[in-house]
Formats: sequence, C-alpha cells, structure tokens
Amino acid sequence: LLAVASAGFSAPACANGVVPFAVTGDAVTAALDGKAGEAARGRAIVLDRQVGNCLICHAVPNEPQELFQGDIGPALAGIGSRLSAAQIRLRVIDQRRLNPQSVMPPFYRVDGLNRVAARYAGKPVLDAQQIEDIVAYLAGLKE
Repeated sequence: LLAVASAGFSAPACANGVVPFAVTGDAVTAALDGKAGEAARGRAIVLDRQVGNCLICHAVPNEPQELFQGDIGPALAGIGSRLSAAQIRLRVIDQRRLNPQSVMPPFYRVDGLNRVAARYAGKPVLDAQQIEDIVAYLAGLKE
C-alpha cells in the first residue's frame, strides 16, 4: 500500500466532485487529489469574474488593468509571505472552517449550503485542479 501511495495514487472524487481532504490546524497540507498547481492558470482563475470572482472582494497586486477590485477581503499582495500554501489552500477550500462568520464563500464544499445557484447545486464552485492552481498563484505572491 505504501508503494501505491508514493506512486501518486489519489483518492477518487466523490459523486459530488469533492475529493476527501484532511485539515490539520489551520491548513490542508496535501494537495487536493495529488494535483500540482500551475500559477499561470491560477492567476487566470483569480482574475476571471465568471470563475473565481476573487476581484469582487480582494485587490490583486500588479493588475492595474483590472478595474473595481474589492476591499471587503484582505488585499492579496504578499499573501505568499504571510501564509503557507497549505494555509492558503484551506482558506480557498472553505474559510468558514476558520471563521464561521466569514463572508468568503466556500469554493470546495457542497454540504450544508443554502440558496445555492442552480449551476452549483450539488457540486463545488471550483474543482481540485482549480484550487491547486489558485494556491500556486497566491503562494507565489511574496513581498
């Protein structure tokens, strides 16, 4: 079994598209489904107002062409210096695990949600690869 695990085996996604993960403290230390993230794809997701829609709440550094960046959530400049990739991963998965009063939506949770848009009913907003891409991008935003 150890040989299988070290060979890159990953657990299959559940019927709802969410792969099981373990929370340790304030982080998810293992990449979702063993996937490696790509920062360029993560940047595209963060800036896409139809996919990640991160700009509605966060300001993103070095993107002056992106108008109307939010200030509800913290600015993302230097986030990779303040948080580890594992800490960023949990915050993108579901910030409410750390702060139940957070207004940040859970991007990788399907249970216990109310008033979900029809296109997201029963499935996460972002898939495991998209989460890992965002983590790769944000972890690289160093001061």
